[in-house]
Amino acid sequence: MGSVTGMPAEVQAEVAGLAGAVVAQVPAKTADNLLLATWNLRAFGNLTPAWNAGAGSRPKRDWRAVALIAAVVSSFDVIAVQEVRRNITALRFLVAQLGPDWRLVTSDVTSGDDGNDERLTFVYDSTRVQPSGLVGEIVLPPTLDQPARQFARSPYAVSFRRAEVEFILTTAHIIWGGRPEDRLPEITELARWMRAWADRRNDWNVNLLVLGDFNLDRLGNPLFDAFVSTGLWPPAELNGIPRTIFDNNKTRHFYDQIAWFTNVDVNPPVDMLTEMAYTRRAGSIDFLPHVFDGLRPRDISWRISDHYPLWVEFRLTS
Repeated sequence: MGSVTGMPAEVQAEVAGLAGAVVAQVPAKTADNLLLATWNLRAFGNLTPAWNAGAGSRPKRDWRAVALIAAVVSSFDVIAVQEVRRNITALRFLVAQLGPDWRLVTSDVTSGDDGNDERLTFVYDSTRVQPSGLVGEIVLPPTLDQPARQFARSPYAVSFRRAEVEFILTTAHIIWGGRPEDRLPEITELARWMRAWADRRNDWNVNLLVLGDFNLDRLGNPLFDAFVSTGLWPPAELNGIPRTIFDNNKTRHFYDQIAWFTNVDVNPPVDMLTEMAYTRRAGSIDFLPHVFDGLRPRDISWRISDHYPLWVEFRLTS
């Protein structure tokens, strides 16, 4: 689907307002920085072909909603998107709204009920970054006890290059399950897999980062402990930030994360990164005050998302 013309003036004003709020929070793109983000876009599949979906329209997500999503995405170099569905109508419209310099790389849909008809996707600004050759899904080796074990939604890894610095992004959407304990095996397996990858000699494994929706409940619980057990650490600046539009002071979650390997056995801890350094600038974007005035958060969640986007900034040091 190509770009759609005729955006109503009120939608243009809404998009501009949200874009301005994002610019006020996220560092500008410069010659020596790298801006990465992750966003679970709730059931990002089909699209109602209108600027304002009617009361009886299905889905509720329309051109207006995706134009607002684009206003957020455009501030980053690469953004990992979870919950992209088999139907990629909304995804194609998003890239068209971002403009001709934007590209996407996406996985296939993971089959089976637990796969939830989802694929994992990276959307990127081609004037800033380029894929550097490596693309793959994480596949677990069979064991005698579990000869067919796999992730419900296969984590997806892509290598990129910004200037002369290469980095590898792995995005995941960990299974929800009926109980929090149901998530523990996948989180544990991913942490172990990433550590083994990082430690292999003569492998394609420079600057490994993971980002996505890991369905972590809170700091210090078994799920979070499993996530960081092999040395993956999210930046402290993200610890106190709500992840979903329904979070409050009593129900604060840590579902979404951006992390990389850090040696915490030394003081101060040392990031295992090459020619890139975390700037201590990171955050989320609360889009609720700037979109769909008058709608309840639950209604907005089906148009934009129930998750906030998370972002981090790195400085290139090469």
